Amino acid sequence: MSYKTPVCVLALLLPALAACGPFSGIGQGGVPEDVAVRAPQADTTRPQARQPGTQVASLGQTGLRPEALDQVSAEERAAALAPASASTQPLGETLAALGSPAQTGLWLRTGLVTSVTQGRVELPDGSASLRVELRPSGAEAGAGSQLSLSAFNSLGQPLTQLVRLRVFAE
Repeated sequence: MSYKTPVCVLALLLPALAACGPFSGIGQGGVPEDVAVRAPQADTTRPQARQPGTQVASLGQTGLRPEALDQVSAEERAAALAPASASTQPLGETLAALGSPAQTGLWLRTGLVTSVTQGRVELPDGSASLRVELRPSGAEAGAGSQLSLSAFNSLGQPLTQLVRLRVFAE
């Protein structure tokens, strides 16, 4: 029996099912008798009409660019990118997505910590490392994390990607 057989059987049974019961009349331009069709009343709220000549901006023309939301100063970024101190403790690895852009700063919300602490995140290949505030997420350690927009930018990672990070406490 090939995988096409159930599709063929379904194609043959569908018209038969449509001809009986509550489906009769559907597909022939009819509406089942137990469905009430009502027209809007005069006091029904309707969208306001645009003024003639009003142009609608296309998506992205009036919005903010991600760089505009990055509120970290050059000095803060330089301090965060400084080499790690020798007294870091590895906490584990996590897969991080973009956190809320409304929350500024350099932070990682993760299940690897239970209280706010200073730490460091590093790309697995060692190409970039960044000092961040580690914030507890309340989730299990393997549940994934959220990384701030500023941290994504500082690490040079695309905002639409999931990023694997090694996490250290200081």
